[in-house]
Amino acid sequence: MGDSMISIKNVRKIFSTKQGPLTAVDDVNLEIKDGEIFGIIGYSGAGKSTLIRMLNGLEIPTQGSVTVAGREVSTIKGGELRKARQEISMIFQHFNLLWSRTVSENIAFPLEIAGIKGPERAKRVNELIRLVGLEGRENAYPSQLSGGQKQRVGIARALANKPKVLLCDEATSALDPQTTDSILDLLVDINKRLGLTIVLITHEMHVIRKICNRVAVMENGRIVELGTVLEVFKNPQKPITKRFVRQVTEPEETRETVAHLLEHYHSGRIVQLTFIGDAAEQPIIANLIRDCNVVVNILQGKISQTQSGSYGTLFIHLDGGQDEIQNAVDYLQRQNIGVEVITNE
Repeated sequence: MGDSMISIKNVRKIFSTKQGPLTAVDDVNLEIKDGEIFGIIGYSGAGKSTLIRMLNGLEIPTQGSVTVAGREVSTIKGGELRKARQEISMIFQHFNLLWSRTVSENIAFPLEIAGIKGPERAKRVNELIRLVGLEGRENAYPSQLSGGQKQRVGIARALANKPKVLLCDEATSALDPQTTDSILDLLVDINKRLGLTIVLITHEMHVIRKICNRVAVMENGRIVELGTVLEVFKNPQKPITKRFVRQVTEPEETRETVAHLLEHYHSGRIVQLTFIGDAAEQPIIANLIRDCNVVVNILQGKISQTQSGSYGTLFIHLDGGQDEIQNAVDYLQRQNIGVEVITNE
């Protein structure tokens, strides 16, 4: 991962509405490196769509600058902007395909606009169809395709002019979980193969966990937290980030189970452990049982993979004398893992 591909400096975007001025993006600073997969997560209305639209000049910042691949997108116009836009492609939640054109014709469309001649165009379309795994569907119309296939057409079309940056606007939120995974795998493959910088916005932490190197959390137009995906999972700072991380580490059913367990165990302590990378492979529980003279029940556990290593959560119940339990918690806290004692609220 090299130099900065995208540089956002002191960017604000204010829309005038009937109710008065609305600040959609509020003083954002961000550097995205060449070749990274960068995620922006936030709930709707957080400003992430406005921010991503400023990257390809669909929105112009009210103040600040946006530079992509060495061009200041926020100030160029006309032909210059069209050139810049060829380097910055976008895929969308609802695919935005041309319904009256076949798969091949959809993918050829940006090449026609760029004035690329017939034979060369056909060759490029074939390469793209192979790249996104749509062999055999060249002559199908969008209405004959599944959601995942439509998004593959969208990706192929977005890559037609060999852009340097691919923007993904909630690109998997209309798809089911299995299809989402296959599209995310494709994006990782394209990123590795073409060295393409990918910026994706989403409200789903699962998407971030699976493919991003770094993530920015947006709330009310600001970036409230920024870091590698693993750091943010390991140590989320803000309440909103903790909520997003919980989407992955503790699905709803886990929280219900734990609440139920708290009622069930009247003595002792329920402890949630989080461990990263190597710590996931240490015999921590065995040592705990051997050295601390407590009874340990394993209640529930889960390990998730991220691009930069694995991340696990484990709920255990400790029982025994007060001092022994405290001793056990102290031991856990020295092990370079996250330890949170869960109590009845």
